[in-house]
Amino acid sequence: MATKKTTKATKKASKAPWNKPAPAKKAPAKKLSSAQKAKAKTLAKKAGRPYPNLVDNMAVAKKAAKKTTKRVSKAAKKATSKVAKKTASKATKKPA
Repeated sequence: MATKKTTKATKKASKAPWNKPAPAKKAPAKKLSSAQKAKAKTLAKKAGRPYPNLVDNMAVAKKAAKKTTKRVSKAAKKATSKVAKKTASKATKKPA
């Protein structure tokens, strides 16, 4: 009896963003900055479009979101390592 393994190729293709229902609002929408708008316009030009569409805007917003999570995780790692160093230094000190 052979079992079928699922891979990315066998999974159903995801729907286009405009065919999906809007996600539940957790926070108010954030507008793209002028730099992000320029980046979206550049992506559109590369794709042969005169102006950016939803896909270009989503790509720029997603990239910005990844950057903020990286920054947060780096700060969290730094804080964790500081606490670990303090704990280690306290453990190595000899009581008087």
